[in-house]
Formats: sequence, C-alpha cells, structure tokens
Amino acid sequence: MKSVHTPLPAIELRVPTEEDAVHWHRAFHHPDVMEFHGGAPAELSEYEELTARQRRHHAELGFCLFTLVDPEDGAVIGFTGAQPWPHDWGPAGEIEIGWRLGRAYWGKGYATTAAQAALESVRAAGVRHVVAMVAAANERSIAVTQRLGMRRAETVITPNGKRKAYCHRLDL
Repeated sequence: MKSVHTPLPAIELRVPTEEDAVHWHRAFHHPDVMEFHGGAPAELSEYEELTARQRRHHAELGFCLFTLVDPEDGAVIGFTGAQPWPHDWGPAGEIEIGWRLGRAYWGKGYATTAAQAALESVRAAGVRHVVAMVAAANERSIAVTQRLGMRRAETVITPNGKRKAYCHRLDL
C-alpha cells in the first residue's frame, strides 16, 4: 500500500509586533496548549514581554520566535523560531528552536513547516547547531523534532524536579 503524503501548509513568518502579544495570548489560551508550559494560560503581560524580547533577538541575532501567520486569512496560528535558551539549567548558552500553536491548528503540519523555515533563518545567521527542549510526555513535539532530523541527546529533569524533558540536537 502506498503512503499518501499530505502537502505541507503555506505559512508566513514575521517578526512579532506589539499587537502580536494579544494574538499569542488569545491563541494559547487553551489548557491543551499550555499543558507543557506551566498548565495555566499566561497573562497578557508575559506575552508583551516575550514579543518585545523577540524583537530584540531579531535585531541583535537575526532570528527570533517569529509570529506564525496563515497567509490565506491572516490569522495568527502561533509562533516558531529560535532564541537563546533562557534558563541557567539544561542547554544553557545554546540556541533553542521551538514552536507553539493554537489548538485549532494542531495536526496539520504547521509546526514542522514553520520550524523548517525558522531553521533557515538560524542557519543564515551563522548558527551551527540548535537544541529543542521537549517535555518527555509531549509526543506531538517529539514527532516534530524527528521530522526535522533532530536526535535525542540527553534527558533533563527540570529544577523543580517535577518534569522530565528531552534535549534534542541538530547540526546545521
């Protein structure tokens, strides 16, 4: 039996705007989306700080967590891209690629398509390898790392000792 490949969706990446804080807050305000990101929806102020930080990353580094847009209707789907790992544990000092999508967009190829595009911006900026930290129970994101060709390199226990995560690596 032949496998049928669904074409990957069209996407657009843009440097986050101030308004994208509201879009991200709305897109991620779902318990399924936040399951591996603290459980509860984040406050709007957290997304305001995050989008501002991403604009700085883009200006300084040439890459960031980009806003992911559906080019057909202009809807904000989520974000994908890369940033310096923001913690002093795990892969401190390394560049992490990541993605987060609104619940309505799961399972349609957006994360993989957008992450592939984001990797190009990281590669163009001269980054030679990236990591992806993924909660061990997050099977969907683990599948994205596999589609990107990443390899699981190590297991990390979060500092609070409550969650196991896998650090995946990819040489560019």
